[in-house]
Amino acid sequence: MITILILLVALGILGWGFVRARPFGQVGLLAWLQSVVLMAPWLVFFGLFAAGLYLNLAAVLLMIVLSTVLYVVLGKRLRSLANDPAMQQRLSPQASAQSPANAAEGSPDSSIESSIESSERAADGTASTDANASKSAPEETEFKALPPDDLKAIQGLFGIDTFFATETVPYLDGAIFKGNLRGEPDATHARLSTGLQERLGDRYRLFLINGPDQRPTVVVLPSSSDPPKTTTKQWSLAIALGAATVLTCFEAAGLLLGFDLFSDFGRVSEALPIASGILFTLIAHEVGHRWMARRYQIRLSPPFFLPTWQLGSLGSLMRFESLLPNRNVLFDISLAGPLASGVVSFLMLILGLVLSLNGSEFTVPSSIFKGSILVGTLASAVLGSALQEPIVAVHPLVAVGWIGLVVTALNTMPAGQLDGGRIMQAIYGRTVAGRATFATVIVLGIASLVNPLALYWAIVILFVQRNAERPALNELSEPDDTRAALGLLVLFLMVATLLPLTPSLAGRLGIGG
Repeated sequence: MITILILLVALGILGWGFVRARPFGQVGLLAWLQSVVLMAPWLVFFGLFAAGLYLNLAAVLLMIVLSTVLYVVLGKRLRSLANDPAMQQRLSPQASAQSPANAAEGSPDSSIESSIESSERAADGTASTDANASKSAPEETEFKALPPDDLKAIQGLFGIDTFFATETVPYLDGAIFKGNLRGEPDATHARLSTGLQERLGDRYRLFLINGPDQRPTVVVLPSSSDPPKTTTKQWSLAIALGAATVLTCFEAAGLLLGFDLFSDFGRVSEALPIASGILFTLIAHEVGHRWMARRYQIRLSPPFFLPTWQLGSLGSLMRFESLLPNRNVLFDISLAGPLASGVVSFLMLILGLVLSLNGSEFTVPSSIFKGSILVGTLASAVLGSALQEPIVAVHPLVAVGWIGLVVTALNTMPAGQLDGGRIMQAIYGRTVAGRATFATVIVLGIASLVNPLALYWAIVILFVQRNAERPALNELSEPDDTRAALGLLVLFLMVATLLPLTPSLAGRLGIGG
């Protein structure tokens, strides 16, 4: 049922994208075909899966490789057409104001004011998302405009070879500058930001984003609007949650071994190896984020772990304490954590399955391998006929690796400020990311009918992480084709990890007799 629902949603998105792309002619259709190519591998895989047919890992990898190659080819053709002056003249005014890739992803926010203000509220933990209030914000008298001297200095930045400003609108303690972008977004933003730094020092930040009319817009805000640093109370909460997570990891290890650690704490040494493995995957996730953030000189808040008895932890939440220069940085930092923990968990799982061939005192019902397409397939390939028995002996690393993959998959769901939501926002923009969040919560609500963990995660998203990440300084420049393909792969592996095998496919794989 869930598989069919996912397929229907995906096909609906493709149909909606085709309708939106048609007015843009060949450019729009090429952008739409890029979306089709990206979605094709998992649409084929899960379509056949729903029909009772199963593709092996080699066939799936081949589809992903072919999809990536086609995506790159279409991207080159798309950029060539978009830069053709004759093609630009044939495009409608609406199309010329919106880049081809944005035509495929959907417009960013319905208003520049809503985009920035909702992001600031998300960073401060405020739940309100009143779009109408955001739209009226620039007109409210309590918002102060820029000082005259500063405004004059900023207006002097613009020119016919960078950004030709035609209108200035007071906004909060800064201003919105509407006009026409005359250069490439990366070069233009770098030039304007450098000029702003030279004229006014570090007092202001310059954002280059899409405005309400889907035209490039410059927003200048004081540096006081930068993301706030972690307070002492927040640090105390992070430390408390970290300590609680250590305890729940030991308790989860004890439950896997068949005892309650809190009732028999003398057996803590027995739980130590599994608990250490779970904690290692969590640490790998955080190290991945922070290593990449350090490369870009981005500050991150401490991780706020989410302890749980079943898995030890559901991962962690973290906040950016620096403004991001562009969407590439958002993508790279967001991907680095799941990539690190995913690789570590996958290697643990494979090593555990191989070691299981030598026998183990740790046993589990073979039916649990029906709970994941990815894990069930790998277990069938390594353990073979052993999975036909009701009980199968496996190395504890299998459980540790599986838990790590599940926690990583939960954090790569395309929702809000989860890693997956940030990856979705970096590639496809804020509007598509918002719709993905809504769809994810709906799917989790349906899944909660059979798994209470899905309900818990849906609540976390709704009340803590549902808002999109605040805009980058340069929102117009989009990630390259390689990053888009990696984002697709992450989403595919997330679904393959969390989606269970159907009884017929489990039977074909020889799982559970």
